[in-house]
Amino acid sequence: MRCWPRRQLSAAWRLAFPPGCRRLVAAPILALGLALCIGTAPAHGAKLSERARQKQAAESERAGLQKKLDDLKRDIQQTEGAKEHAADSLAQSEQAISEANRTLHDLAAEQRQTRQKLADLSAQQARLSQTVHAQQKQLAKLLQQQYVSGNEDHWKLLLSGDNPNRINRELRYLGYVSQAQAKLLESLQANLQEIEANKALAQTAKDELDEIAQEATQQKQVLEQEKAKRTTLLTQLSNKLATQRKQVDSIQRNEQRLGSLVSRLSQLIEEQQKAEAEARKRREEEAERRRQAQREARRAAQLAKKSVNPDAIDDDEPPAKSYGRNELTPEVSVKGGGAGRAFASLRGQLRLPVRGELLAKYGSKRSDGPAWKGLFIGAPEGAEIRVVAPGRVVFADWLRGFGNLIIVDHGNQYLSIYGYNQAILKRSGDTVGTGEVIASAGNSGGHGQSGLYFEMRHQGRAFDPLDWITLR
Repeated sequence: MRCWPRRQLSAAWRLAFPPGCRRLVAAPILALGLALCIGTAPAHGAKLSERARQKQAAESERAGLQKKLDDLKRDIQQTEGAKEHAADSLAQSEQAISEANRTLHDLAAEQRQTRQKLADLSAQQARLSQTVHAQQKQLAKLLQQQYVSGNEDHWKLLLSGDNPNRINRELRYLGYVSQAQAKLLESLQANLQEIEANKALAQTAKDELDEIAQEATQQKQVLEQEKAKRTTLLTQLSNKLATQRKQVDSIQRNEQRLGSLVSRLSQLIEEQQKAEAEARKRREEEAERRRQAQREARRAAQLAKKSVNPDAIDDDEPPAKSYGRNELTPEVSVKGGGAGRAFASLRGQLRLPVRGELLAKYGSKRSDGPAWKGLFIGAPEGAEIRVVAPGRVVFADWLRGFGNLIIVDHGNQYLSIYGYNQAILKRSGDTVGTGEVIASAGNSGGHGQSGLYFEMRHQGRAFDPLDWITLR
């Protein structure tokens, strides 16, 4: 017969009976049960540092690309010379407003995810507690029966000299009961430890929410301060800005600046694509070398097998005849993985990035100045700007004449351009899916009316977006 060790039996009593029902159990046994059942809860401070580490890693990944873009902007500024423009005084404030809005946007998304995680943990905790309660009741019933009946009758049976077959049957039965009780106790202990771990994770999630809330409060304060600065600057510069907006040479310089930026971005994109193609080729060559080594190893094993058994059949030998070689595999469809040909097929199916009044069309004349190379859509400040198709953000920064500007590469030299934004909500290098919010409307760059300036380009040349868009 398998008997419970004293420590295990004590733990079972501790787990099975609530505090008000332990008068029949000695205090030392209760202490042993507590030691068995309660695990040490993991520290939850580590998760906070892990969150900070992940954010730092993401920023370092973007650092290389951002440096290239900063160099590109500096080259453009040096090329055109240091011409004073009233809107340049707004650059720092408008960039700070954009950054604060983007941080708040990211924090809100992180807050939603953390709240969902906390809700999932709460549901899991409820299920575990229900299971533990049922196991405690079952164990309490078993132990109470064992306590009431006691082991005295079993010892009498063993010493009675009764029928050996009956004694064997009784011993086997007691062994089965003991094993079942032991398994129940082990399961109960595991569930209690999981409850403690769950509590620690839930506390970590709550701490994260507190941390996010503090960061959000700080960013809101920064945002209000920067908005106040911008309002003051606009008041001081309003007349100068209005004059410069009407100057033909100022508008032309803005367009040249954007054209130069697009041209250099296209070079960067081409260089990146070449680097990715070379890396992909190296990976494929390495994979082919590994496959060749495996084939040679199999061939050597087959030759060794033949030397031992000349009549062995080469069941793994590949057929000598080839019907051609396949080098193509299906493209993985991921967010932002916009192939150029796929984008070209979207002509006539796209939608405008923002709801609002179409106030300027491609090719229409300005009141004073050259024709528009894109669309201007009037929209309230803060309105959501959505990307028209999948792609990758290749520029997200302030540019004179266009304020907070974001450019998305859709592949095969197709670009979509979004200017005058109050805030840019994505960073250079981010992949985006159709309809994803990438910015909020505004009048950054010294423009008088809130809205979105929207351009589309192919191979560096602007074309009419309305040829590609369905208006509703």
